[in-house]
Amino acid sequence: MTTETNERHATDVAAFYDLMFNQNRPREAIELYAGDEYRQHNPHVGDGKQAFIDYFERMAAEYPGKRVEFKRVVSDGSFVVLHCHQIWPDEEYAGMDIFRLDENGKIVEHWDVLQVIGDDSANGNGMF
Repeated sequence: MTTETNERHATDVAAFYDLMFNQNRPREAIELYAGDEYRQHNPHVGDGKQAFIDYFERMAAEYPGKRVEFKRVVSDGSFVVLHCHQIWPDEEYAGMDIFRLDENGKIVEHWDVLQVIGDDSANGNGMF
């Protein structure tokens, strides 16, 4: 893939995540940025586009004020990785989200891992 394609993929995935998470518009995010299918690996979210929309509409209602900050965005071919700081009303997380894009540059698959940001650390480096 070209540098231009990697940059476009990174921009599109960050825009998708911002629209879905920060702007609380998951339906629009799916319509604009997802491919024909959307495969989910997070065990808390059902598979497919509608399950994604339902989950994040519920999160928007239950957790007003939640937001995400992107610390790093890495794009390599059909994969984009977001290193995120998720701020929820009751907890903060360091997260890694991995997205796979199809040949048209649309998001078709997602994996993630989250770690609670605690007060104790064996080093002074921080989570980000």
